[in-house]
Amino acid sequence: MIDYLIIPVIKLIVIFGVCLFFIAYTTWLERKVLGHFQLRLGPMRVGYHGLLQPIADGIKNFFKEEVIPENADKAVFLLAPIISISAAIILLAVIPFGKPITLFGKQITLYLANPSIGVLFILGFATLGAYGTILGGWSSGNKYGYMGGLRASAMIISYELSMAFSVIAIIMLSGSFSLVDMVNAQQNGIWNIIRQPVAFFVFFISGIAELNRIPFDMPEAESELCCGYNVEYSSMKFALFFLAEYTHLFVFASLVTTLFLGGWQGPALPGVVWFFIKTFAVIFICIWIRATIPRLRYDKVMKLEWKFMLPVAIANVIATGAVMALLG
Repeated sequence: MIDYLIIPVIKLIVIFGVCLFFIAYTTWLERKVLGHFQLRLGPMRVGYHGLLQPIADGIKNFFKEEVIPENADKAVFLLAPIISISAAIILLAVIPFGKPITLFGKQITLYLANPSIGVLFILGFATLGAYGTILGGWSSGNKYGYMGGLRASAMIISYELSMAFSVIAIIMLSGSFSLVDMVNAQQNGIWNIIRQPVAFFVFFISGIAELNRIPFDMPEAESELCCGYNVEYSSMKFALFFLAEYTHLFVFASLVTTLFLGGWQGPALPGVVWFFIKTFAVIFICIWIRATIPRLRYDKVMKLEWKFMLPVAIANVIATGAVMALLG
């Protein structure tokens, strides 16, 4: 009873509660970091240095008016943000946040599940989340939303290919699809970012594109599409899209940590602390890129994938296989 029901429920509440807390405050972190990059203060009004701003924003969105366009496909319009946030939150279940700990004589794992196909699970549900973006734009009955949905369908699916090929090299090195096994394969102190710098580069760039973040925010593109796929969304429906975006950012940073930065491994501090330090370091770099690089032109975004990223990812898989075969 305890092992099969109570402990999993407690882990579910703790892991999702802690992760959603960090995800909510990632919005505050991004606004503060961008503010300092741009020589301003960022949120300052609600709480000390704006620390209560995420809570205030949640309350504000909860009480805002719900608006559904007259020309919208109402069922799909309402379903799209639910798909986005559901696919994002499910991904948290397989992220290994730390090595197992012993509590009251029982060994407790710091993840909800460790499926043998963990990487495929992540890639599958990450792609499923793209349907929320695509359907949200298509169902809005707005030409800007429709164009944003089209851009999302082309760009997200394209960059998914190079991301998958970059992960194949890590699978080859670890000999497993399990995320926990991939962390354990880096226990010799040589992280995969050292052994597979090309795969890291491809995965990182493709991940930013998958997240629709600047310089790859083609489905939104405020200066061209007036926010694109979510232009007609308001109140909690918009908040769900917003939360899904930052949940995907947290999951992406967690994957970079797991696949390339040794996961929970590190000296002195507990493993879970190292995991979150590395994860938020990756998030900071993503924010830094947003503050530094301007939006690319759409045709150049697609050329970058098909003429550079994908060939490089495939060549890296071939080279990794050749080296492993030569070394026996």
